[in-house]
Amino acid sequence: MRKKKKVNPRQVALAVTLSAVLVIYTGRAAQIQVVNAQKYLDQADTTGSRKATISAARGEILDRFGRPIAVNREGYNVVLNSAYLPKAKINQTIARLTAYLKTAGQTWTDNLPLSTEEPFGFAEGADDKVASMKNRLDVAHYATAEDCFTQMIKRYQLEGLDRQLQRTVMGVRYSMEQVGFSVSAPFTLAEDVPSAVMTKITEASNDMPGVEISVVPFREYMDDDIAPQLIGTIGPIYAEDWEELKAKGYTYNDKVGKSGIEKGAEDYLRGKSGTRIIRQDAAGNTLSAEVTEQPSAGNTVIMSIDKNLQRVAQTQLKNMIDQLKSQTNGEADAGAVVGVSVKTGEILFSAGYPTYTMTQYKENYQALAADESKPLFDRAFNGLYPPGSVFKPAVAAAGLQAGVISPDETIYCDQRYTRFEDYRPRCLGYHSEINVTRALAKSCNYYFYETGYRLGITRMNEYCEQLGLGVSTGVEVAESKGILAGPEERKRNTVDPIWRDGDTIQAAIGQSETALTPLQLAVYTATIANGGTRYQARLIHEVRSYDLEKTIVPATPNVLNTSGFSQSVIDTVKSGMLSVTEDGTGSGIFRDYPIKVGGKTGTAQVPKGEDNSVFIAFAPFDDPEIAVSVVIEHGGHGSASGPLVRALFDAYFFTQAEPYVETAVNTLLP
Repeated sequence: MRKKKKVNPRQVALAVTLSAVLVIYTGRAAQIQVVNAQKYLDQADTTGSRKATISAARGEILDRFGRPIAVNREGYNVVLNSAYLPKAKINQTIARLTAYLKTAGQTWTDNLPLSTEEPFGFAEGADDKVASMKNRLDVAHYATAEDCFTQMIKRYQLEGLDRQLQRTVMGVRYSMEQVGFSVSAPFTLAEDVPSAVMTKITEASNDMPGVEISVVPFREYMDDDIAPQLIGTIGPIYAEDWEELKAKGYTYNDKVGKSGIEKGAEDYLRGKSGTRIIRQDAAGNTLSAEVTEQPSAGNTVIMSIDKNLQRVAQTQLKNMIDQLKSQTNGEADAGAVVGVSVKTGEILFSAGYPTYTMTQYKENYQALAADESKPLFDRAFNGLYPPGSVFKPAVAAAGLQAGVISPDETIYCDQRYTRFEDYRPRCLGYHSEINVTRALAKSCNYYFYETGYRLGITRMNEYCEQLGLGVSTGVEVAESKGILAGPEERKRNTVDPIWRDGDTIQAAIGQSETALTPLQLAVYTATIANGGTRYQARLIHEVRSYDLEKTIVPATPNVLNTSGFSQSVIDTVKSGMLSVTEDGTGSGIFRDYPIKVGGKTGTAQVPKGEDNSVFIAFAPFDDPEIAVSVVIEHGGHGSASGPLVRALFDAYFFTQAEPYVETAVNTLLP
């Protein structure tokens, strides 16, 4: 009898496990091949998904009372979308669209550096762009324009079109290539097209797949002439900035701030783009498009300026220059005026002349750039001017704080300063015994020659910097930090690099190489007026969300430094500035003014022509609110520009429609 074989438990367990695995895999295979067959077939035919960017609306700009300055309006862009545009139809579509645009007198995107009409030569003054084009086309550096033209006919398959149409289409194709036209990078062919063109393109959309009419926000400046240099402009991304901005999430079609607060507040104004995921099959057909993240509009920037005061400043500055022009044989032809809040450093107005409008900038930029009067130059923030005698309050404060003069000490002015044998400058008056208060009131050069000599240039400049002279104001836009004359600055003078004591006494009356901006002069005046606290000069009052509901950046003053001058020093200097307007060089303007004003006139010598007229002032004297500085190029005597300061004080204190109070949240004024 055969012995019964014993069953191995391990073999049984292994067999059961293998059977179970086979059942599972068989079931899964059936699910894939039968139940979900179509789903996986679609996936197999899909090349993948791509992410496309949805542009966000740019934030708006308001004045300190909520009045609109730069806002958004809806307009139409013609956009080519690679997700829906068959490659075989690209040239045909471009030809048809450009024909519509040309008929309507509209332009389109064409960055090709070839002339647009026969003979097709290289664009003038575009050497860098031509070199870039040759590199992109992979032709020799000595290739002619015709060589490039021929290469692009092949590159973009333009055979069979007439030469003019070839040039039109290749210009667009080249521009599309520049921006990396793809599913994730649509191409904007034309911007802000009229509704009639939009309608015609929409009606033909069935024959032009991949052509979209996008409703997008466009910048609109509510007052064409208000503060163009402060507001600034937006524009396309330039090639040299592309890599940096690309890393920050910008697309090539985005607009960015180019100047003014549009640039300075770019991080606040820029919205957050949204995202659309597009799935395509192997043939390039779009299977689906899903918005995974909605775009978020940029923030609203509330500027510190008051539009009403700004308009007064612009108008009165022009009127002042026109008036002085007749008194200076036509020499007075330009200038700037700035007003700041004494208690916060906020810029309430800033005007330069000559100026321009936003329309002129858009339509006649080249003419403005070539204008010898330099209307595009921001004289208020970047113009460097010798301050003349308006520098004397700073020297007085430095001398008092350093102890080289005292409030009661007098210095004998007999007109000619005789400390040096070989250099004896004159004072404009004969003042006899005079103390610091009267020296400010009468603008005695002799007194400040001696004060400057006692201080020395190094110590004098250190104190002046504490008041904001020769240093940056911190404003959010481009500015010059100014120049304080001294040995270091003199070393840059290749003709005579030696600094002498005679230079120090000239610097003490605001001459030599000292050159400051009107903005610096206004901040310096405010620093004295408020007791010695130097605030950052600010154009941004506050930042709120696009709908104004949420505060992003509160209206908080930023202290750059406290000057360290004692209260008695500040009081003495301010007393001298009050004397200027009551019985000194500025008394003819402010003697009968209903509000007490502290001020200082300056007649600043310049290399050629009439002296510059400079004036600084603050008011009310007992509780200062506003500080103003004016510079009129070749305006003559310092007091000549005083009527402009008075007109601005009139506007601030007596003719404002609104009191100076904070605007309620989510409230706009007309």
